[in-house]
Amino acid sequence: MLVEGKNIETPAVGTTALELLQRVCPELAGVAVAANMDNEIHDLQNPVDGCGRLTFVRQDSQEGWEVYRRSVTFLLITAVHEMAPEAEVRVDFSANGGLFIEVLGWPGGFRAESVQAIDQHMRAIVAERRPIVKRFLPRAEAVQLFKQSKAIEKANLIAALGRETVSVYACGAYTDYLYGAMLGSTESLGKFALDFFAPGLLLRTPSVASGGEVPPAKPQPKLSRVLQQAKRWADILHCDYVPDLNRANRGGKIGDIIRVSEALQEKSIAQIADHIAEKADDLRLILIAGPSSSGKTSFAQRLRIQLRVNGLEPVAISLDDYFRNRVDTPRTPEGAYDYEALEALDVPLFNEQMVQLLRGEEVELPYYNFLTGEREWGHYAPFSIAPNQPIIIEGIHGLNEKLSAAIPRKNKYKIYISALTQLNVDAHNRIPTTSARLVRRLVRDYQFRGSSALKTLRQWPDVRKGEEAHIFPFQEEADVMFNSALIYELGVLRKYAKPLLEAVPAEAPEHVMARKLLDFCAYFDDITAEDEIPNNSLLREFIGKSVFFK
Repeated sequence: MLVEGKNIETPAVGTTALELLQRVCPELAGVAVAANMDNEIHDLQNPVDGCGRLTFVRQDSQEGWEVYRRSVTFLLITAVHEMAPEAEVRVDFSANGGLFIEVLGWPGGFRAESVQAIDQHMRAIVAERRPIVKRFLPRAEAVQLFKQSKAIEKANLIAALGRETVSVYACGAYTDYLYGAMLGSTESLGKFALDFFAPGLLLRTPSVASGGEVPPAKPQPKLSRVLQQAKRWADILHCDYVPDLNRANRGGKIGDIIRVSEALQEKSIAQIADHIAEKADDLRLILIAGPSSSGKTSFAQRLRIQLRVNGLEPVAISLDDYFRNRVDTPRTPEGAYDYEALEALDVPLFNEQMVQLLRGEEVELPYYNFLTGEREWGHYAPFSIAPNQPIIIEGIHGLNEKLSAAIPRKNKYKIYISALTQLNVDAHNRIPTTSARLVRRLVRDYQFRGSSALKTLRQWPDVRKGEEAHIFPFQEEADVMFNSALIYELGVLRKYAKPLLEAVPAEAPEHVMARKLLDFCAYFDDITAEDEIPNNSLLREFIGKSVFFK
């Protein structure tokens, strides 16, 4: 067996990763927070039985800080349970520089003083150096445990899993089921901050981006509002958690869920179009931006139709045609062409032509030949636009004011679109938006771009890096945010994604993420009623048969 590159004798059955850490790599004590066993992430408490290659996850890695935040979240849930056993904790979403968590049923109402009291109790548990104990229970026993504690949605979730045993965590007298590895003690969990954020609180923990320190709160009122809208949509659909969706699917009610979900999105798009139409004299340039696999292209098409309903005749222009010649494209530090940099676009030409069009002048748009890497002219006929023809621009830099600096701000309408998942696994286990988008991308890239899951997973870190640099910093500059997530979509995508993820080789580093996504997909039942999904649905962009893609 290899442990951090050291060849050791196969350990006795039942030996834990922690025991090997202390015996083989004592220099990593206090640094390692989890174990990578044959490209699967486990707690240090996990037995290493059958493992051939083991490395340790360091605290200062992205994976390490995810383990840390999960552990601090469990610490918070434990503290609330000990202080107010009847209160309910709901881990909702990431925003405002932290994790928004609701605390319902707090005695006397939840206030800023309540948050201070929870903070103090959490730090008292940290000072106790209380163990976080992992136990493996037969599934039936775990179901009974959570039924007794009135965590019914958790009991239903575990009951539906196709596993003989499940792992639970105990901190003192409190036991919970959490998705993912955690630390084995509260001793090092003191790096956190809590803020009162009605009707709950904001939990802030360190990350790689914050250099291992607790980051400051970052107000994101627009993002918070659209996330709250997502919660309202889940309430309308009576689908707060995955077991609710599975129950609707098994009960033959999934068609209604699909139709209402689609109607909620259509109404939201129509409201955006109505607002643009009300100010059509001013709002001439509509800029759409969002991270990968948000459904931007389908959204832009559906917005165009709703604008037509309002009597407008929008035209769409592709930012891709404004790429500079390849030889003039900036490069990354590694020497590759950086097509995601703003400087990869001919921004002066874009601004010049947009100003001309908005004045009613005739222009000839450039055409970018991706095969030759050069700009060409004569591909498009010269044209002009009328006052009732807003220009729709879709691209990653749409929210960046530098892209369209020559056009007055009052003439622009910026739209941020992302798939902000409104469905949680259960009250304490959320579905990260990035994971949901990655499943979308895996399915789309395989079906329409011929990319294996391994290739897509390998590219994902660079995609995320581009989003962090060019999209997320500008999201609050949007005039409106649109949530492209559909509450039922992961039940549909699961059957497409599962075989792709299972094909990722166990020896590939990307198997870590593939395994995570497979475990996460296991919570969902397959939704087979695809005929119920309309052909203009945003989901069709990823599974096929979209009216917008021929």
